[in-house]
Amino acid sequence: MKALKVIGIILSALIVIIIAAGTFVKVALPNTGKAPKIKIERTAERIKRGDYLANHVSVCMDCHSTRDWGSYAGPMIGGLGAGGEKFDQQMGFPGKFYAPNITPYKLANWTDGEIYRALTTGVNNNGKALFPLMPWEHVGLMDREDVYSIIAYLRTLPAINKDVPAPQLDFPVNFIVNTMPHKANPGKLPAESDSVKYGGYLVNAAGCVDCHSKVDHGAKIAGTEFGGGMEFKQPAGVLTSANITPDTETGIGTWTKEMFVQRFKSLDGKAATARKLGKGDVNTVMPWYMYAGMKPTDLGAIYAYLHSLKPIKNKVVKFKRS
Repeated sequence: MKALKVIGIILSALIVIIIAAGTFVKVALPNTGKAPKIKIERTAERIKRGDYLANHVSVCMDCHSTRDWGSYAGPMIGGLGAGGEKFDQQMGFPGKFYAPNITPYKLANWTDGEIYRALTTGVNNNGKALFPLMPWEHVGLMDREDVYSIIAYLRTLPAINKDVPAPQLDFPVNFIVNTMPHKANPGKLPAESDSVKYGGYLVNAAGCVDCHSKVDHGAKIAGTEFGGGMEFKQPAGVLTSANITPDTETGIGTWTKEMFVQRFKSLDGKAATARKLGKGDVNTVMPWYMYAGMKPTDLGAIYAYLHSLKPIKNKVVKFKRS
């Protein structure tokens, strides 16, 4: 009896500790500090740079717009910045997530500092954590001026009256998500003459590693970065991301820079829209038509960076039909 009483006390103590820890995670976190007090001047130069980054490098508009998944690569068909794209359990996510409306309809009451904090630390204007489907970890490493340019551009979007459902996170991610945000660590935009370093900056801004790696329960598996292997489930089958390391047998080691650049330039928005898919066709999640707008010199820098990586031997089967 005495032993049972001791066990009961221990279990009670553990329950109290668990409840206290859960309450702390749910209430006290995230804690990345207050939103900075900044007022970003909307210069023509910033807006142009932000347009380029948001549409062709970081491709913010890839998720935050209406897409035509009946055409190859899901080209945009309207609703620029209005959000609504759904990412759910069928796609491997721990819950249901909807790309938010980032037009002035929703952001008009946000300060520039609140938008900056959301983009770079993963905390919204109400202090709530954002699931890293929004790549704030990558944006938080970008040059502060580039982030300012994206914000300046977002402020110029036409307001679209569209309300998007709130995310529904599965347990225990609805608790864990509060531990994810962290303070930004802004970098500096390298000189374009340093092609490898500059290319690495662009690769981070584009978040290439997030898709071109193997994952386990949403987390990248160490040692597989850029080696491909992430699976995307579709009604017609499974699409697997490509190996983009310089391995000569399973990666892009035999590609020339010209081949690499042309691969991106070969599919603009018009070509993507014209390429209709039939029933049973497997689509690609790679927004080729958006990256097609990237400057050839920037694509060349990305090529240089990828070819500086350690080769990973990982043969990828692109499509597996159901």
